[in-house]
Amino acid sequence: MRAIIVDDEPDGIRTLNKMLAINCKEVEVVAVCTNANEAKQKIKELTPELIFLDIQMPKISGLDFFRSLKQAPPVIFTTAFPQYALDGFELNALDYLVKPVSFERFLKAALKAKEYYEVRQKNLAEAGAQRNDYFFIKADNKLVKLFFDDILYAEALQNYVAIHTVSKKYITYLTFRSIEDYLPSDRFIKTHKSYIVSASRIDNIEGNDIRIGEHHIPISRSTREEVMEKLLKGRFLKR
Repeated sequence: MRAIIVDDEPDGIRTLNKMLAINCKEVEVVAVCTNANEAKQKIKELTPELIFLDIQMPKISGLDFFRSLKQAPPVIFTTAFPQYALDGFELNALDYLVKPVSFERFLKAALKAKEYYEVRQKNLAEAGAQRNDYFFIKADNKLVKLFFDDILYAEALQNYVAIHTVSKKYITYLTFRSIEDYLPSDRFIKTHKSYIVSASRIDNIEGNDIRIGEHHIPISRSTREEVMEKLLKGRFLKR
């Protein structure tokens, strides 16, 4: 897994490099950047699979920089300011590390990144062979095959995602964005910044509330028009 470190503090760079070298030999640091402009160029040149990104940087913050990326790699934010954690997770960060980072906390984040990378590579290999009706996630310390037909909805919960199926709820450390990108858009609809539902599994809609069995899934005001258009187009019978 190729990674870049983006941090304007030499101590932060040294700490990450040391921890990666000792504990995560699967991660290769291909570039170290001290500002957003340099990082943007390196991302374009090297297409890394992971970014360690500081938040407090000169001129542009790590959060704003990440928002500006059109094809953003998975990110682990690093910062001395815990108050930015919610913003980081809303950007579907793999994790959020508060400096000074302990060995145990860093190892947990590194394992998340490793799991994400393994699952992504397996799904890419499957997709390269043929278009499947299933994909894999890492849950309960094993690779789990999920069929599209069995999924009810997916829900973002800070630094992990809950996928609700007809038989079970699975918790995975994949990002919400990665789930959204892999689910076919003709079968799944994003109704809210934290929810994606299977269109075929919807039982009824009342106001901004979707019912799937006993589950209630919200429709945000900003997406309601688009959601209703996708759901009802060519399928709404009226007198």
